[in-house]
Amino acid sequence: MRNFVSKSVSNLRPSGIRRYFDIAATMDDVVTLGIGEPSFATPRHIIEAGVQSLYRGQTGYTNNSGTPELRRSIADYIARLYGVAYQPEDQILVTVGVSEALFLALKAILDPGDEVLVVEPCFVANAAAVEMAGGVSVAVDTRVENAFQVTGAELEARITPRTKAILISYPNNPTGAVLSRQRLLEIAAVAEKHDLIVISDEIYERLVYGAEHICFAALPGMYQRTILLSGMSKSFAMTGWRIGYACAAPEIMAAMRKLHQYLIMSAPTTGQVAAVQALDHGEDDVQAMRAQYDRRRRLIVAGFNALGLTCFEPRGAFYAFPSIAASGMSDSDFCEALLMEERVAVIPGSAFGRSGAGFIRASYTNSEANIEKALERLARFMARHTIAEPLPALALAE
Repeated sequence: MRNFVSKSVSNLRPSGIRRYFDIAATMDDVVTLGIGEPSFATPRHIIEAGVQSLYRGQTGYTNNSGTPELRRSIADYIARLYGVAYQPEDQILVTVGVSEALFLALKAILDPGDEVLVVEPCFVANAAAVEMAGGVSVAVDTRVENAFQVTGAELEARITPRTKAILISYPNNPTGAVLSRQRLLEIAAVAEKHDLIVISDEIYERLVYGAEHICFAALPGMYQRTILLSGMSKSFAMTGWRIGYACAAPEIMAAMRKLHQYLIMSAPTTGQVAAVQALDHGEDDVQAMRAQYDRRRRLIVAGFNALGLTCFEPRGAFYAFPSIAASGMSDSDFCEALLMEERVAVIPGSAFGRSGAGFIRASYTNSEANIEKALERLARFMARHTIAEPLPALALAE
């Protein structure tokens, strides 16, 4: 019998994250710094809102675009935080997480062969989503010397006549980088000069530390050029509820909605009700969780630097991205050896793009006690594997 799997799917690179989770799942006493998921349960009042919706019999489909209540809450939330006004009726779409929103955005704008500049390192699904949508992913590498902030010049160097869009994800997974206003304005200038659209994944927007998150759509001239993506998973600890959203100009949103109607029908009803409660009444929860992440952030970054694993200061999301140059190992060999020898799970930076090679991603969503345990184990590991004096910590680039 012939092979029925399509070439396009066969050519997709498997996720570089899952392998380490699968190995760790077969082992006892593993401290995981690998998973990019909040360690907190969804706040109680948000859970109760979802549960009560079930008791009220709200178990059917909603409007394709999402409930009117949730779309109004999203519009109010964005206006309150960033002063950007989206119309709930025709500029907001509720999706099954940001993953669906990203695919819809790409599929809505790309013709076969169109190129998308994908800023890396980035979430493992970004390049794959471009390819699944029929486009060509063009990696734009960032460097630790620039605190992993992409520059306008780096983008412009990769533009061709087929370039149609720029895909950015800041605050960044895996690096923890946050874009400065200067860098954002450089991206905006490139987009305007070359008539490009910018897809801005801002799912970690509320998790910033000593930095300001600037909504890309709020930049001068970028409102019509931006497809804004965000959701409930990270800031509100609602990963399993699967609620994301996209905001864009009406003509782009109409195209995305058309795809969403055929693929999904509507996002989970219970999750939508819970999301209204979160957006309208969850600010204290966001602040409390962010404060705890900040303590863990400072703990893990100081620990890495003390061990010679030079780590620039992450200012967003909940990841540290230290260099493992002091070990003399590749990032994949480092991660596998650390897991086997000391039962600590981290992810190789190369899983997030070629510019992540030589780094590891460590999530600090785990408890402070478990982070300290992981650092103790890592100290033993580095005592055996360090080949040079620890490198000085890199200052955060402006």
